[in-house]
Amino acid sequence: MQKNMFFIAVLLFFTAACQEEERSIKEAELTKFTWKTAQKINATFITAIDTLSSHIKNGDYGYIDELFIAKQDSVLYHEKFKLDYTLISKDKKGKMGCGSNMCTDSSVIHLYNYYHPKYHPFYLDSEMHTLQSVTKSVASTIVGAAIENGQLTSVETPLFPFFEEGQLSDTIANHFKKATIEDVLTMQLGLKWAEFGMSLEMETDVSAMELSEDWVAYTLNRSIIAPPGDQWNYNSGASQLLSHIIKQVANENIEEYGDRVLFQKLGISDYYWKKTPTGLSDTEGGLYLKAGDLAKIGLLYLQDGIWNEERILPDDWVENALGKQVTDIYQDGGKEGYGYQWWITGDEPPLAVGLGYGNQILVIVPEENIVGVVYAWNVFDNEAKYIFRDFVDVLMSLKD
Repeated sequence: MQKNMFFIAVLLFFTAACQEEERSIKEAELTKFTWKTAQKINATFITAIDTLSSHIKNGDYGYIDELFIAKQDSVLYHEKFKLDYTLISKDKKGKMGCGSNMCTDSSVIHLYNYYHPKYHPFYLDSEMHTLQSVTKSVASTIVGAAIENGQLTSVETPLFPFFEEGQLSDTIANHFKKATIEDVLTMQLGLKWAEFGMSLEMETDVSAMELSEDWVAYTLNRSIIAPPGDQWNYNSGASQLLSHIIKQVANENIEEYGDRVLFQKLGISDYYWKKTPTGLSDTEGGLYLKAGDLAKIGLLYLQDGIWNEERILPDDWVENALGKQVTDIYQDGGKEGYGYQWWITGDEPPLAVGLGYGNQILVIVPEENIVGVVYAWNVFDNEAKYIFRDFVDVLMSLKD
């Protein structure tokens, strides 16, 4: 009898192990995603992209590193433009860093030296390219995943509970009792912040924050200029608060949390995320991704936050995140707006765009199921035409 029970126990063990292995294989298959190659491309697009590529190679748009264009899950165009940043950065030096031959010692060759080719635009000669502020759009997406997973209740949650006693001044504490996560996402936190329209060679708050020992503390020490939700003001410090918030609710950095709830599900395994001096992931501009992997973020939005039949983002997230939560951001009577760390163009229908310093661009064209990525590194004050609108024109040549 005991012998039979032993064999039954062994059988049950191996059966359970086999079932677990089958589940693991099935999960791996679900998360595996490979971009398909488009079987048919219209002639108008071919002409448009060939013309754009020719101008890129001619240097008309400055230093363009890579283009990636997909419609639904099929790649229509992907080209890398090999540039020598050792040569390009030679003799360059300023507040943003030092070029390949201008650094006095190895200590100044670090992740926030924007001129040296070791870390910019590619991370250690890999295919992972700096996103700069497109990082904000990815961080916002992880916030959406945190709401879907229950770590955060909603974007209407006040900011005050995420901070410890003594971390906030009485004035900021009262302000944060009214301010919400949505005010952070929409750049309407109401804190004084000098950044928008300024070069990193200028005296900006983002430059000062990146030189500080505690980015969150730097942001919290800014004065109040408007009630929360009342005034749009581009604020990278506010975006860095998202890293702090995720750390509070998930008990891990947004890098580790985002890997689990977003990157692994999309099959993104190669990435690098900068850390601040206090060890927080840099959510204002510190993420590096391959172009095809950044395009997956766009595809997730085109699929209404669903990936491999699994809901990654709340069912109303895409509509709200890519909607004009703020209108006329330039206060010039125009139609340009802002969503949840996404720029929303004045086109009809509007496009959703992630934008990063140096001309990093992620374009989502919801009406046409198109995603486009531009990687570049126009930070050396070189005169060049901005590629954005011409790139959008190429994308729109794919309209059905």
